[in-house]
Amino acid sequence: MTQPKHARDTERGRYYSDPAGGPDLVSVTNVIDTGVNKSMALVPWGVKVTLEYTLDRWPFLTDRVTADRTELTKELKAVHRGVREQAADLGDRVHAAAEARALNAPITDDPEVDPYLAQFDAWLASWGVDLTEHIEATEITCLHRRLGYAGTADLMVRLPTGPGHRMELWLIDYKSSATRRASSVYPENTLQLAALRYCETVLLPDDTEHPMPLIERTGVLNLRAGSHALVPMPADRVAHRAFRGALETTKWLHAAAHTYPALFAPDHAPAPRRRATTRKAA
Repeated sequence: MTQPKHARDTERGRYYSDPAGGPDLVSVTNVIDTGVNKSMALVPWGVKVTLEYTLDRWPFLTDRVTADRTELTKELKAVHRGVREQAADLGDRVHAAAEARALNAPITDDPEVDPYLAQFDAWLASWGVDLTEHIEATEITCLHRRLGYAGTADLMVRLPTGPGHRMELWLIDYKSSATRRASSVYPENTLQLAALRYCETVLLPDDTEHPMPLIERTGVLNLRAGSHALVPMPADRVAHRAFRGALETTKWLHAAAHTYPALFAPDHAPAPRRRATTRKAA
């Protein structure tokens, strides 16, 4: 996962430090990761990739079932994590290339990223996006100090989607995948976009502050190796209220104690455990 300027990873997930000196702000992605249950999709996916890995290597794994069972078990348990980390790394590199293109900056040569970047270029060309005139911001930090959260917007760009092709300001989030269809999105993408859309403040690269621009449309730009699609998302006030519910859940979980003392019936409390001591040889 990319690391925005003021973001830092903690035991409770990602938080943003406030350059103005206020309390840390929980990240939008942290809220969604904590407050949205993804197990219904991730568990079957994890089983699928582990099964595919095993079947593809079955002739080489059979001898290890008995001879190297412990290490084989560790290896198979880690398969889904490795696949996710590889996908996340590719996503970070695609994001970085798209940001560089939007800024008209040099781009690192990366053959694996090139097909995705070509689709981003095709999308810019199809909408007639002028990098100088139409792009308002890229990878910009958005803050909502009153509610206590922050996030990073991938792209703010003006597109001719209004009546009579009037230019409208879009907030767009990039999503890359090697397997999902270009038209596919997740419901929580709407929560992410709504959280960013209704922030109060944006930070420029020099940390100067400006009011959040008035966002007229929101969407996910899916980038695939051979296709792309801009999918509009209904990131409205209703979605923002839903995000705020997840935000309160996240704050409660992050502040909650992890252990509580047990309650025993009278005269049935266990004896205090003696601390282990070591004696040096005389």
